[in-house]
Amino acid sequence: GQGAAGGGGAGGAPSELSRSAKFATAGLGGVLGWIVVHPFNTVAIRMNLAAASSGSGASASAANLSFPAFTAQIVKNEGVSSLYKGLSAGITRQVFYATSRFGLFEVFRDQMAKYRETDLVSRLAVGMASGAAAAYISCPAEVSLVRMSNDMSLPVAQRRNYTSVFNAATRIASEEGISAFWRGSSPFVMRAMLVGATQVGTYDQFRQSYARLGIQRDSTSNVFAASMSAGLLYSIITMPFETAKNRMSSQKPDPSTGKLPYTGTVQTIRSVAQTNGTLALWKGFL
Repeated sequence: GQGAAGGGGAGGAPSELSRSAKFATAGLGGVLGWIVVHPFNTVAIRMNLAAASSGSGASASAANLSFPAFTAQIVKNEGVSSLYKGLSAGITRQVFYATSRFGLFEVFRDQMAKYRETDLVSRLAVGMASGAAAAYISCPAEVSLVRMSNDMSLPVAQRRNYTSVFNAATRIASEEGISAFWRGSSPFVMRAMLVGATQVGTYDQFRQSYARLGIQRDSTSNVFAASMSAGLLYSIITMPFETAKNRMSSQKPDPSTGKLPYTGTVQTIRSVAQTNGTLALWKGFL
């Protein structure tokens, strides 16, 4: 029967998931997780971009609010549903990003294993390569996500009023050209590479550290603590690239010159630090 053929019968080793199943599982897990995370991401994007327009008045005061206070202000002024603005773009982004990132990690790892031992260096290289590829593939959805999440915070005359990720995609293509989908791709790709490298490089180390502290290595508590610690560390390290990606994705040409204010990752990070202060690069971190 199927159990015998697949090696997954009683007493046998569990069957290896097919490559398509791994891609699908990664994508589904990413989508389900994103539905929970999306409101927090919306607030983080809006806090991050509030610093860009915090010259004076309401914008300045909003930019200085704490995460809970900023969230409460959004809910009070716009309703709870505003926290889910851009959800369709977020789900689309996860379909491409999570599927590609985790799926390609397996593909790249297996290919590299044909030529060298799967050690830390291999995992770092594969983590960075799969993260970079996934980020570049999903960048159009990421641009739509940033714009839709932040649209309500803009003055009425400046809002784009996208109705869905498909509406955003068609309008961006027709109004700004296909290249606009990859604005912010360089910091997004760099951030994804750093996430991959940091996760691979620190997760196992954290598991060992917590084991030495008395949390059994193979326990759920150890895995949870190591995952949270690695996640916190890579968030701190990569937040400036997240800020650069948000600024580059949401920017509009200068009305008088027609030029975009942000042209590259390093230039954007330097500009934000000089204009808003270094700590603005971590705005929305919490």
